[in-house]
Amino acid sequence: MATITVLIRHSGKRSEENCYVEYSIDGIVLKEYASYSDLVDLISVQLNVDLTKKCMKIKYTVEGNDMPMKIRNDMGVRVYVQLKKINTQFGVYPLCDGVHSDCRATSGLIGGIIAPKLRNQKRKYTPNDIRDDVRLDLGIAINYMLAWRAKEKALESIMGQPVASYGKLPGYLYTLDKTYPGSHIRMKKTLENEFLYVFIALHAFIKGFDHCRSIVVVDASHLKSAYTGAFVSTITLDGAENDVAWTWFFEQFKEAYGERENMCVVSDRHNSIIKAVSTVYNNIQHYACIWHLWANVCKNFRKSNEQLSEVFYTMAKVYTKTDFDKLMKRVEQFDVRVKNYLELVGYEKWAKLYAPVPRGWVITSNIAECINSTLVAARELPIFDFLEQKFQEMLVLNESKSGRMTVVPSTDYIYSVSGEGKSYIACFEKKTCSCNRFQVDGIPCAHAWRVLNKKHMLPDEYCSDFYTPETILKTYEVPVYPLPDKSEWNIPEHIDTEVVLPPKYKQSPGRPKKQREKSFSEFSKRKGTNSCSTCGQRDHNRRSCRTATRDA
Repeated sequence: MATITVLIRHSGKRSEENCYVEYSIDGIVLKEYASYSDLVDLISVQLNVDLTKKCMKIKYTVEGNDMPMKIRNDMGVRVYVQLKKINTQFGVYPLCDGVHSDCRATSGLIGGIIAPKLRNQKRKYTPNDIRDDVRLDLGIAINYMLAWRAKEKALESIMGQPVASYGKLPGYLYTLDKTYPGSHIRMKKTLENEFLYVFIALHAFIKGFDHCRSIVVVDASHLKSAYTGAFVSTITLDGAENDVAWTWFFEQFKEAYGERENMCVVSDRHNSIIKAVSTVYNNIQHYACIWHLWANVCKNFRKSNEQLSEVFYTMAKVYTKTDFDKLMKRVEQFDVRVKNYLELVGYEKWAKLYAPVPRGWVITSNIAECINSTLVAARELPIFDFLEQKFQEMLVLNESKSGRMTVVPSTDYIYSVSGEGKSYIACFEKKTCSCNRFQVDGIPCAHAWRVLNKKHMLPDEYCSDFYTPETILKTYEVPVYPLPDKSEWNIPEHIDTEVVLPPKYKQSPGRPKKQREKSFSEFSKRKGTNSCSTCGQRDHNRRSCRTATRDA
């Protein structure tokens, strides 16, 4: 491929006679079919110009006093090459190069361009993605920090500054209260008008709770904005996990939802939560999340975490004392310290068998994780279909287990059911069974199912009212309409002028953390090991299998 030698005159200036003077000279070798980007790269390397911080204007002159011609694209390069082919002398048609600060690629300008791509808050749009888009769309190379600042400017133009967002809270809460009458909405500030807490319980949620089981699951998710905090699963914003904050939260919760018979709370039993529940709800049961409890076991007794994990979770779910004692015996044989620790916590705090108030299937406070891991397909359904499918799955499972059981009637309501060498007593008048599943889950167990099949009776009549379609529909019968547009908000002047300042906050050194810190039990989990597809044994693959080598 043919090449052309080109003279570069740079670092000079134009005289009053329009001549380029006081310049320096360098030379490059340009390919005949070079593109504009090739030319820019050649000159930048020759002159040691950082294109992420500078931009170049490339011009050439035909005659000494003529106006210079600018090369700005591939067509300009081709025209210049044709001129050079006519006269290939080194000094003819020299390129005049000007290097300037790239003032066009500011963070504000780029932020305005990328703002539409950040309106979807779920989209992951990293600074490196911004750099790629700017290079492809604008032909400008920017560094990582400029891309990061551009993203911050774009987010600020969309959502405003974090400090200003606190000032919008009074108007927003006022509009919520007017749009959803009967809601319980409260905000608390310091004497200096600094934000502390906000509690939001919409009227639809309060009415829906009347048709739900009296189980309150409390969990918090830490906020990662400019001013950190905690988002509590019962829809509240909280400053931090401390005694005053949690006490205020449960006071508002009690005022909104009240106190019901057989009510219980499930949480990670943080010290502040324990104090708050005992202060505000001193007559209800407070259960422990078994996931958090087991994390504490792993932290305190490290050698026991893997061997006893399955035993512990099974023990928390069993329905009979016999099964519980067998499993606890295994725990004692392996590590008596774990047994003593679980006794100290109290069996009634984590084992379904010993729970004074039925807690149903709610044994952890990690509701989102439980739904994601066990209901992958059903979670995409509408809420009614989702709950109905879960209910039907339990019935089908119990029906499949009842196939080989025999039934002996005692009265019209009491039956003896035998299977797998054991006998159980089912009472349909009280909806109970000696296996404890019937009364705890509120759904006919396998033994009750066997009786229902034999008597040709429908199981729906013996399920808890919480699982009936009528109750499910009543839970969601109060609609939640969208808020009106901000332009239509009619906010009184005393609300609009209310001052809410951001909380006192000291920024921690280093990069802000976006992910939850993992517990010791998560780090100590054994990673999956490879197994050989030839012999089926672990710790090697078919390429290094000695059995396959001997057979060959």
